[in-house]
Amino acid sequence: MQIVSILLISALVVSLTACSRTSSPEKSTEPVGPDRGCVVAIAASHGGEDSIAKLQQDLRDRRAPARAAEQLGYRFISRARLTNDPGFYKVAEQAAACLESIAPGEPAALLLRGHVLHQMHRFGEAEAIARRLVSLREFVLDFGLLGDVLMEQGRVADAAEAYQKMIDLKPFYQSYTRAAHLRWVKGDLPGAIELMNSAVKSASLRDPESVAWAYSRLAYYELQRGHLAEAERMADASLRYVPDYAAALLARGRVELAQKKYTAAVETLERAARLNPLPEYQWTLADALRLLNRNDEADAMERQLVRDGLASDPRTLALYLSTRGVDGERAVDLARREMGNRRDVFTLDALAWALASTGQAREASSIIDRVLAEGTQDGRLFLHAAVIAAADGRSADARRWERKAHTLRFTLLPSELGVLRKGIVPSPRT
Repeated sequence: MQIVSILLISALVVSLTACSRTSSPEKSTEPVGPDRGCVVAIAASHGGEDSIAKLQQDLRDRRAPARAAEQLGYRFISRARLTNDPGFYKVAEQAAACLESIAPGEPAALLLRGHVLHQMHRFGEAEAIARRLVSLREFVLDFGLLGDVLMEQGRVADAAEAYQKMIDLKPFYQSYTRAAHLRWVKGDLPGAIELMNSAVKSASLRDPESVAWAYSRLAYYELQRGHLAEAERMADASLRYVPDYAAALLARGRVELAQKKYTAAVETLERAARLNPLPEYQWTLADALRLLNRNDEADAMERQLVRDGLASDPRTLALYLSTRGVDGERAVDLARREMGNRRDVFTLDALAWALASTGQAREASSIIDRVLAEGTQDGRLFLHAAVIAAADGRSADARRWERKAHTLRFTLLPSELGVLRKGIVPSPRT
């Protein structure tokens, strides 16, 4: 992964003079001001993106500097998502500081900073900003930020109120996508599909990443209901908007696994994992490689997953370790630490699964019951629930969850399917 943060923030400050010397002679090269955030936003690498370079020049030349700083922040957030480079989030945070220095007290600076904090998983800090914003004004995106951070913290009912306020204020792409995700979490798959289709129709073609993201989510929704051809069509639609979109490639690879097109799946997933070397991508690719008996490559991928997962995605690392049945105590520790920051159903599930892998079935059972109470229809959740219920002596529950996991088997990784195929609880004697 290319990490822009290798160029340390302090180095960016030092490089401002050099940046100014390379500016066009007709333009003023005087810095916007002494604020460190502006210096960083101007000097940061634009990665060859013309829109970022133009905004940096506008900020340097003091052409609508507040607008330039704000838009730079969001462009760097978008670039972080597209390149999977978290260093760009730090630059976006500095753009927010720049905007605050140009226009003290401007709510737009708070909103930008809140989005950066959300992306950096600093949900408590982001919530404080969101609540301050909604107390100051009624702006649709403020409620979006509030709902997002509440969802991550497992406060689904409160998040639903924020998202409903978004819809009331403005039914558009941003509100549709959030409402769709909420519907999915609550187990309403048809409602989620309907709303995500509304998001696609309302998305701006000037923002192809937004369209690509919505289509990639639709691919997963269609995969969940077993409509493999439609899921493939949605993944391909996403890739038409952003050809190297890692999330869409992962979705397509998952569809190809469900279709038993293992060679094609490996090719797709290798491309996805190169673009986004996160544990979710690496685990999926490793599983696919094993289906082709490319075990040495799978082993190497899993070693990389374990080595880098602590920094990049500890929750998925905990799930992987628990599924593999290795280093259970580490999995429990990782999941508990994640719970200190976010408490959504998927983090709760990771903790329950880790506890089960270390033989703590009773505590795991109590937690997984809380997970299922939300209503989320997800094959992994049901698989974990079945195994945990069986370990806790709840055979009837185990059989019920096992049947649900089988119904949603297309959403399971090959290693998880292996657990399901072994049979979780023996059939009762007749």
